[in-house]
Amino acid sequence: MPPRAQSGLVAYVNARLLDPATGLDGAGALLTNGEMIADVGPGLFRGGVPAGIEVVDCAGLCLAPGLVDMRVQLREPGEEHKETLRSAGEAAVAGGVTSMVCLPNTDPVIDEVATVEFVARRARKIGLAKVYPYAAATKKLEGKELSEMGFLAEAGALGFTDGTRAIRNAQVMRRALSYAATFGALIVQHPEEPSLAEGGAMNAGELATRMGLSGIPPAAEAIMLERDMRLVEMTGGRYHAAHVSTAEGVEIVRKAKARGLPVSCDTAPPYFALNELAVGDYRTFAKLSPPLRTEADRQAVVRGLVDGTIDAVASDHAPQDADSKRQPFAQAEFGGVGLETLLAVTLELHHNAHLGLLEALKLVTCAPADILGLAAGRLKVGQAADLVLFDPARGWQVKPDQFRSKSKNSPFDERPVQGQVMRTVVDGRTVYDRG
Repeated sequence: MPPRAQSGLVAYVNARLLDPATGLDGAGALLTNGEMIADVGPGLFRGGVPAGIEVVDCAGLCLAPGLVDMRVQLREPGEEHKETLRSAGEAAVAGGVTSMVCLPNTDPVIDEVATVEFVARRARKIGLAKVYPYAAATKKLEGKELSEMGFLAEAGALGFTDGTRAIRNAQVMRRALSYAATFGALIVQHPEEPSLAEGGAMNAGELATRMGLSGIPPAAEAIMLERDMRLVEMTGGRYHAAHVSTAEGVEIVRKAKARGLPVSCDTAPPYFALNELAVGDYRTFAKLSPPLRTEADRQAVVRGLVDGTIDAVASDHAPQDADSKRQPFAQAEFGGVGLETLLAVTLELHHNAHLGLLEALKLVTCAPADILGLAAGRLKVGQAADLVLFDPARGWQVKPDQFRSKSKNSPFDERPVQGQVMRTVVDGRTVYDRG
């Protein structure tokens, strides 16, 4: 990459500009000035780029807002052998992700102002993808006593969740929603009834029975969502359901939205791109939480994305070391890495003609940013120059051993995909260049 021009101005020319927030899809150019977007549009630099401005020729590729990933497990502090802020940052920018929101299930738990500030400060120092933390909804994620949500929100927490654990006690959830509602904060739930899921390894059903594995019934998701919708109705609190995976779960959210409840939800690529058959011959990389479901559930998730019931797609990045996955299926840890495959697998919704290109991109840019109240996910003058340049048609095969993530546990191992990130820009700086 040539050195930046002294003016601090960089022109991205010959680009196919994509901005899901405004519906922009057309040939044009974008100008950055230091950390910010200074101008953007189809007519920009039609007469040529003035002298003194660095030029990046996009060669007709797609220039879009950097991806906003609203559900990532970073493992730092506490489990740096699985992932660190740096390795996750490198994986993120290689996948076109410029903002990620991390779960509080670290050690120590992100339930105090000092821990919120530590994560944000470390990420700024590393200077790759931006990191915003969720804080714990309950102290130490124990599901008993509410955390100091007001102070944590002031310190920069974007929402409150017990991470990979459901807030199982209805009274605690009611209090959390009520408390958060007083300052407009978001409660994010892992919608799974714990006593029904306990001891389960995969989706309950014929396949689990045939494989001799304990199942997690789809009803575990539905029961928790039904309960929570009643509590949202009681309290008026803002509620977000993470990684919805079942037909019934999608329908419950659809009905709640129709009634005007302040609810939103996301899903993750495995739930619209894979089904329980991916478990195959006890393949632990496909052991996820929630588990991969039936083909009918997968199709229902796709329909939920198409009709807007499901608001966003998150990677649900859950790195595990080799020892955690190299176990008998029932004993192996749940989770799959997803930062480096988020864009390509989300683009399958476009390549398979379920969604237009802008509609698919919206799920990983302005939609999650809007849910979280982040000024991100847009090609907007005056906003941070967080950009991704990608080739939507370029095919590649998922090879986890080439990932930048410390952990390699991808449920998409060996899958052929389409959509290659060529360059990622954060605050006007190129942080990834495929060359």
